Amino acid sequence: MERTEYPRPRFRRDNWINLNGQWDFVFDDEDIGLAEKWQDGGTDFPCTINVPFVYESPLSGINTRERHDVVWYKREFICPSINDSELLMLHIGAADYHAQVFINGHMVAEHEGGETPFSANITPYLSGQPSGAPQIVAVRIEDRLDDETIPRGKQFWHSEPVGIWYTRSTGIWQTVWLEVLHKKHIDSADFSCDIDQGYVQIDVCSSSAQAGDQLRYAVTNQENDVVAQGVLTWPDSAQALRWQVDYAREHIFHLGVHGEGAYLWSPEHPNLFTVDFELIDRASGTRTDTVHTYFGVRKIEAKGGMIYLNNRPYYQKLVLDQGYWPQGLLTAPCDDDYRKDIELAKTMGFNGCRKHQKLEDPRFLYWADRLGFLVWEEGASAPMFSARSVQRVSQEWCEIIARDQSHPCIIVWEPLNESWGAPSINASSCQKHYSQALYHLVKSLDSSRPIISNDGWEQTESDICAIHNYAHGEAGDAEQYEEFKQSISEAHMLVNYSLNGHPIFASGFSYEGQPIILSECGGIAFISNTDTGNTAGWGYTTVSTQEEFLEEYQRLIAAIYSSKSLWGFCYTQLTDVEKEQNGLLTYTRQPKCPLKEIQRINSAHHPHAIG
Repeated sequence: MERTEYPRPRFRRDNWINLNGQWDFVFDDEDIGLAEKWQDGGTDFPCTINVPFVYESPLSGINTRERHDVVWYKREFICPSINDSELLMLHIGAADYHAQVFINGHMVAEHEGGETPFSANITPYLSGQPSGAPQIVAVRIEDRLDDETIPRGKQFWHSEPVGIWYTRSTGIWQTVWLEVLHKKHIDSADFSCDIDQGYVQIDVCSSSAQAGDQLRYAVTNQENDVVAQGVLTWPDSAQALRWQVDYAREHIFHLGVHGEGAYLWSPEHPNLFTVDFELIDRASGTRTDTVHTYFGVRKIEAKGGMIYLNNRPYYQKLVLDQGYWPQGLLTAPCDDDYRKDIELAKTMGFNGCRKHQKLEDPRFLYWADRLGFLVWEEGASAPMFSARSVQRVSQEWCEIIARDQSHPCIIVWEPLNESWGAPSINASSCQKHYSQALYHLVKSLDSSRPIISNDGWEQTESDICAIHNYAHGEAGDAEQYEEFKQSISEAHMLVNYSLNGHPIFASGFSYEGQPIILSECGGIAFISNTDTGNTAGWGYTTVSTQEEFLEEYQRLIAAIYSSKSLWGFCYTQLTDVEKEQNGLLTYTRQPKCPLKEIQRINSAHHPHAIG
């Protein structure tokens, strides 16, 4: 099985070569590869691996849980036809954690960060007559298991998963590909919308465009009508063009057939507009680059104690999504798996997910944009607090925003979760400043979305008050359930007290009227008769039958909907993951009970029914 789809759907070109599939592979436990020049390509590697699946996963073809901190990849590829005016770019979607990339023995890229993409212009390092000639790419990846400053999220530091900790992932876990570019090309395109003023702001960057070059653009709606087009001229001494498409005046986005305001993006109406860019050389008049992308027009806002989507109150019904698969671990076996997860969640009546401790593959975000599915985005946390972990997490968040800021599905950024990586935040001024610094860093890069400083408890500056509470008790535990129901019904009072031994706000901070969301709850463990690989598992509470599960789920959601203080919830969780057996679906995505029953419960009336 190979991942063959285009890996970067929000910035797509037609001329590309997929390098997924079989690569030569070797463990370098003694860390001698660099000294012995394995990067030159002359050393035989003893086994093969199926990229982009990590060696710990079955789909890699290796499937071992042994610890190996340094691994090497190598393969030969045939250079596509390029001329003197073109470049050959190598892209890697994600590699965990520290990657060094070599072409014919020359290092062309070095990247630290397990969840974000990186690229290199490899043209100067191609050998012989490049077009049609074989070339060697080698990749060395180091992921030190005992380095607690590395952001690793749910990846466990032991060989076997336990509880909420899952099998680790080492090495390349997203697509590797080549792209032929003209030397004069577009670097990026981003969109921001202001539905109050009635415009879409477009930012196109190019470090190679020159004054007088032209950028053509065409915007198309879902009915394939061209609703905006134009030609812009690159100004002097500028790497970026910024302009606004004024749809309020021209009414160009009102051409949809679904009624007034139907051009707006929402889970109920995921309207997208496609955009084609062409870069035109000023001297020759020839097209040097073509990029296909898209955007959605929407606004998300936290104000007055409520969440608003497109200026209307919106109640969020989220499900916690870990983004793991039994055959691929962090990597979905195929692109269709991302779509199916979203469709299953929507069938159950959820309008979004909280992606937990993982920056998900861009293909998932593409399907969330297309299908209409809200996403809270949360990168992996480091296990400990230190100057090094602060630097690593901060750098990764700069790259996260750069990659994903134009996805309409993403409505919340979450830099920290449950004080992971800041375990003494309530007492430590340094760790409080770290939380605040992340909040302001992300805010400085993108002020259009709410930011949660520390999801769960011990929050500092935060646009949403996000609370974790699993204290609804086992089946039949009426006393604990009533305490849970009372606490969430008076959540505006609860925020000033402690929960699970942690204050909701860190010392020196207090509730300031933010919208309150129960961002983790439930966790009801149930091993159904559709499970074939697990006979024991873990959850926050347990039930034995499908009927008991539906009864427990019903009373939990009823308690949540009875609260006049909450503006949404996030149920734990979408699927089982290894030893954690509290999913609505099994690890292989089989329903544990009829999906229509979950949908019926989720669709019951709640006090903020708009949306």
